[in-house]
Formats: sequence, structure tokens, C-alpha cells
Amino acid sequence: MHTTILATFLEISRTVVSTYTAGIALLVIGALTARNDVAKARGLDRVVALSNLFFALPLAVFGAEHFSAARGIMQGVPKFMPWPLFWTYFVGVALLAASLSIATKIQVRWSGLLFGIMMFLFVAMMDLPGTLAEPHNRINWALLLREMSFGGGGWILAGDALATRDGHSTSKLITAGRIVIGVAAIFYGVEHFLHPVNVPGVPLEKLMPEWIPGRVIIGYLTGAILLIGGVSVLFAKKTRMAATYLGTWIALLVFTVYAAILIASFPDPSTDVKVEAVNYFTDTMLYAGAILALASATPRTD
Repeated sequence: MHTTILATFLEISRTVVSTYTAGIALLVIGALTARNDVAKARGLDRVVALSNLFFALPLAVFGAEHFSAARGIMQGVPKFMPWPLFWTYFVGVALLAASLSIATKIQVRWSGLLFGIMMFLFVAMMDLPGTLAEPHNRINWALLLREMSFGGGGWILAGDALATRDGHSTSKLITAGRIVIGVAAIFYGVEHFLHPVNVPGVPLEKLMPEWIPGRVIIGYLTGAILLIGGVSVLFAKKTRMAATYLGTWIALLVFTVYAAILIASFPDPSTDVKVEAVNYFTDTMLYAGAILALASATPRTD
């Protein structure tokens, strides 16, 4: 029995510690890389200057989780694919490599492009079949659009890197990412009005804890910002301004609502509770990073 308890403790420690360690390491790397851009920026452009950091940090956390919780994650690999454990580790390596590339802004045209392709493959192989099998399940649609937004964010980063290198102001990759993010934001905005007490930003099944003040107001306000920002982004009307305000609001939710949920998970003995809190925090941060990447990639005149 004592051996079992010790093994369980080590399993908990490996999963939780590895994700936190990866996140803190990428925070340091990304902050050092972005410090000059942040210093030169003014107003909310300082938040936009952190778009790569917001995008890269969650990838590092997810990469670490693929190694520390591989046996659980491999269960999600489609049954038609052989060697599920191999693919779990392979994706973990890919996520860690992409996070370092994006955080340091080295070869982002490749890391962003390949990450986007990977996310859209996940959508095609896992999210889309599940959503079509249960078309009335709103959570499936929310997850599908979330994964597509992540992929679109990667393509925006790649398109921005390519445009900067080639001297172009636009890119088909940026356009594709903009459309995906606009559609997702509109859907999420509607969902916030239908389910205002669900966690904000990406409205999944988890409810905001009752101890968070004004949670209904947060839900409705987030829905309004998502709707207005989503329509503006989708139809390319004041895209940079809309993406800046929307991305900043989602980032604010990350460091208030989701940070509170994360901190509240610390004393809980359950590994599942801790991992869920980390995942909600980083998923929403990645969503903010995708939107802020669009703001960064859009000319100030748009």
C-alpha cells in the first residue's frame, strides 16, 4: 500500500511540476525576447507586443503534459492510427519545439505554419467527426472552433513572419486565420448570452465559481465584446483595433478569472483538479495569443 501511495504521489508531482516548470521557463524566455518591443510600444500595443509569449507559453505547458501524462493522453489518439504512444510523444516534442521557436521569434514562418497544419489535422481527424456525430452538442462546436482558432493563430504568426521577410503587408495565411477567429468569436459571443455563467472567453461546460463576483455581468460583457470584435474581424473592419481590444479583454480574463481558478486549485489534493485548472488557464491564454497575433499582423491602417 505504501508503495502505491508513493507511486501516486510521484505521478501527481510529475504531471503538475512538469507543466508549471515548462510554463515558467517559457515565461522567462518569452519575456526576455519581448522586452524591447514592449518598451517601444504605447498603450494597449504593449499587450499586442506580448502576442508571441501568450501563444508560446501554453504550447510549452501542453508539450510537457504530453510527456508527463502520456498514458492518459494517448487514449485520445484516433483508433485507426498505430503506435498511439509514439504519436503522443511526437506531438509533445513538436509542441515544445514550436513554443521555443515562437517565443524567441526564430523560424516562426515554419513553426507557425506546421503548428497550424497540425491543429487542422486534429480538427479533421477528431473534432469534426465527433461534432458531426452530435451536431446539437454545443460543447463540441466550441471545442472545434477553439482548435481551429489555435491553428489559425499559428498561420497568422507564420504569415506575419513571411510578410515581414518578403516585404508584403498581407498574406493568405493571415486572411485564413482572421476568418476563423472572426467566426469563432461570433459563435462564442452568442454562447455567452445563452450561458452567461459558464467560464468566459471560450465558453465550455465548466461554470465560473460562485465566489467570483459579478460572474453574470462578466459573461454578458464578454459576450458583447466577442460579438462586436468577431463581426469586425470577420468583415475586416477596423481589424487591428478590434483584435487589440478583444485580445486584451481575453488576456485580462486569463489573469483574473482563470488565475483565481488556478490558485484555488493549489490546496486541492486531486491531480485532475489541478491539471484541469492549468489547462483552462493555458487554453484561454492561447486563444488570447491567437487574437493578439492577428492584431500584431494587421497594419495600423486596417
